[in-house]
Amino acid sequence: MPTFTGSVRRLLFTPKLADVTFAGRGFPVEKPKRRLEAIPQAVVCGFEWAIDCHDQWEVEARLALVEQELRGFAYEGATMAFTILDAMGRGRRTRALLDGPGQPHLLLAYIGIGFAMARLPRPLWKKVLPDLAPGPFHPTMSWLAVDGYGFDLAYFHTRRWVDRQESVTAYPWQGCPRYFPRAFDQGLGRALWFIHNGDVSNTAAAVNRFAEHRRADLWSGVGLAATFAGGCPASDAIALRELAAGHAPSLALGSVFATSARAAAGYLPSHTTETGAELTGLSSTEAVELAMRTAVSSEGDGSSPAYELWRERIRGKFAETA
Repeated sequence: MPTFTGSVRRLLFTPKLADVTFAGRGFPVEKPKRRLEAIPQAVVCGFEWAIDCHDQWEVEARLALVEQELRGFAYEGATMAFTILDAMGRGRRTRALLDGPGQPHLLLAYIGIGFAMARLPRPLWKKVLPDLAPGPFHPTMSWLAVDGYGFDLAYFHTRRWVDRQESVTAYPWQGCPRYFPRAFDQGLGRALWFIHNGDVSNTAAAVNRFAEHRRADLWSGVGLAATFAGGCPASDAIALRELAAGHAPSLALGSVFATSARAAAGYLPSHTTETGAELTGLSSTEAVELAMRTAVSSEGDGSSPAYELWRERIRGKFAETA
């Protein structure tokens, strides 16, 4: 049940659904694809339920009602809200959510934490990552929070981060400040897919306007978004791979992570299997097996986090066959 305090928080923090539409953001899109535009709206719904409600069980019950294809995005929004509340107080809402029904959606939940980071002062960032039991994805994949941060800034402040291509100030996430801008660019690449409505030509052109040293990470973000969110037919996915050219292994890397995230959540929509197959040449089962086979359990090598070492292993498999 909503509370008075929760209703005030909702009014202060929750964006209107119209504000997250492509028209509301001023994106260069004539006819938005419903599948893509529904995604940020699902995030807003999850956020609104969690920021407003006193009873966590009720939040989880509402999330369970969301259709499977969009449920992970609603969990992104709920995680974003709980992260803000926990960071501003001393709650453990985020941990309870991710130790409970949110566990299958952990990879998207990290992105929700990144959305919260975009709204919190940096001194509070040390409080945003919940204390979860170590596993195949935690804490290695917590770099997706930085990815989510990059996506959020690109989506809501497009002129600064996409048009002017400003560089983000580093932060010692997981003790690796030098890697922070790279993880940020991975999220920015995901945002480009939405900003350009899943149009492969316009997305590729947007990536290629960035400096060469940033493109591999941008392309991996594009591959993740195209595979997880969908938005283009299989024939366009083939064209996307061709447009990525020398960065096709990075595009495939993002696709593998997307398929793994969908599989972890227990639902593989047809667009994920079809797009993933075109971008990687692998079935969904093979993509998940590749991700698990190459997983890195160490803390990294000092210069690169375990997350990037994992990515390098996957990317290397595709570079061998390029």
